[in-house]
Amino acid sequence: MSESPAEAVGAPVSNADERPSKGRPNVFARIALFVRQVVAELKKVVAPTRSELLTYVSVVLVFLLVVMLFVTALDYGIGQAVLWVFGD
Repeated sequence: MSESPAEAVGAPVSNADERPSKGRPNVFARIALFVRQVVAELKKVVAPTRSELLTYVSVVLVFLLVVMLFVTALDYGIGQAVLWVFGD
């Protein structure tokens, strides 16, 4: 039982002899395949309904408002602390 370190951890072992010499199609065939795959994925997309879209927009706006208030309060607090430490 003489395993190499790669085999011991379950890593695949590849030899140059196992690779096909002409496995890649030409560039135009690869581009065409990519475009077909993109179109197939776009057909799976489901647009949100109007109410879902309004809900998503509302959630984003409320989240932004909360983050803006937090950053404003933090900025004000740090500014006051700097003024207190270093004076006017």
